[in-house]
Amino acid sequence: MVASGDGEPVKPEKDRKFVEALSRGLDVLRAFSQGSVILGNQDIARITGLPKPTVSRMTYTLTKLGYLSYNQQLEKYQLSSGVLALGYAYVSNLKVRQLAKPYMDEFARQTNMSIGLTCRDRLHMIYVENRLPPEASLLRMDIGLKLPMATTSAGRAYYCAITDKARKTIDDAMEAKYGPAGWLEKKEGLDRAKEDFEKHGFCLSLGEWDRNINSAGVPIHLQDGTIMALTCAAPSYLVSGEKLRESIAHQLAMLASDIESLGV
Repeated sequence: MVASGDGEPVKPEKDRKFVEALSRGLDVLRAFSQGSVILGNQDIARITGLPKPTVSRMTYTLTKLGYLSYNQQLEKYQLSSGVLALGYAYVSNLKVRQLAKPYMDEFARQTNMSIGLTCRDRLHMIYVENRLPPEASLLRMDIGLKLPMATTSAGRAYYCAITDKARKTIDDAMEAKYGPAGWLEKKEGLDRAKEDFEKHGFCLSLGEWDRNINSAGVPIHLQDGTIMALTCAAPSYLVSGEKLRESIAHQLAMLASDIESLGV
């Protein structure tokens, strides 16, 4: 497993402080982020790789605690309000999100692009804020939406901003997830992103996550050492890759610098 921070992979057998039962319970909750909103014990066991008896105990406990609810008709589980309360507590107390909003609104108005603030979760980036131009109805990214790290500009910006050691951890996890051939393809895009980042301070994804979407991303360094990513996106017929590279991505990098100067 890949830790969310800039650290070593999780190795339960070598860490006495690591509570494996808690880890398994959280893995059960994470299973619901894989696409399906309602899962049975067998589905969860397949996704997590945990034994079905273990999954049954975990889902029973999580239901008793209010993090899952049980649909008796379907004999399956879904996330309950306890999970929402935890997520809301994190987002509502995120200082950078509150301070960045007016800056993001102005950027969206000037560029006619969607702009989002994201944080890392394993091999994904998650939206914690998204702002749109006043009259735009496209590319509305809900808070909590997950993006793959390898092919999105937000993920690439984060990947380029972390230490070599942390990047190696992510590389190993991606190779394990995608296999040798899939990892080679992902690595080519990440290597291009590193070149762009070293030259210009931003990363691009031009139709690589969604063939109809062009986007740019830049990292934001918080005072506590956390790295987030700011990303802007628009349909390719509205914003060309050339326009993004030559002007808008540079504006995004300046915006990230302004937000960092707020002392968040």
